[in-house]
Amino acid sequence: MRLVLSIILFFTFYQNVTAQDVTEDQIKQLALEAILENPEIIMQAVAILQQREKERAASGANTVRLQLESDPNAPNIGNPEGDVTVVEFFDYNCPYCRSAGQTVQALLAADANVRVIYREWPILGDDSVIAARAALAAREQGKYEAFHWALMNGEGRVTEALIFKVARDLGMDVAQLEADMVRPAVEAHIALSNALAQQLGFTGTPAFIVGDKTAPGMLSFDEITRLVADARKNP
Repeated sequence: MRLVLSIILFFTFYQNVTAQDVTEDQIKQLALEAILENPEIIMQAVAILQQREKERAASGANTVRLQLESDPNAPNIGNPEGDVTVVEFFDYNCPYCRSAGQTVQALLAADANVRVIYREWPILGDDSVIAARAALAAREQGKYEAFHWALMNGEGRVTEALIFKVARDLGMDVAQLEADMVRPAVEAHIALSNALAQQLGFTGTPAFIVGDKTAPGMLSFDEITRLVADARKNP
């Protein structure tokens, strides 16, 4: 009570004086004296700042989550009306992403109420960029999911030659695919993936967001199902 009364008296005094009554140095001195008499003020100020930072971070995270879950330019598989959304940032030439792909396939097979949103994030060289562009372009021919799994479940490095072989094997129009790879929507998806990954602090692939939790790195089946269960409890 004494601390609160001191703070109230100080600010009441400060508000009632004019610039002519008290100099800036005197105001600073009064503030210092109040703090020295009541050092708890510092701890209260720190707590207030920490709470504000936590609220700001939560607000920022919610904004990013909304962008991730509502972007119409992001491929998604699984149940489009699922009650839990899993977002994955990945690169086709990341070996850990290939293992993560098996985890995602197992999750979708075990849980019919999950939606998976993919963020193509090609960070491992030119071949990865070409693969991401081709996969995103495959949407125009209704082949994204088939193309995605063909690349993800393959062996060895995904190269330009392999990318177009897969397209031909899937019966795709390769000329159309090449034209669609430079569409603005493809550019926009990759650019947004880069921006969101930076905002989230991701430094490599794979990286997941499940509900309101981020999970950079490889996830086992048990780990991802636990995150899905947590998201259902706390939507």
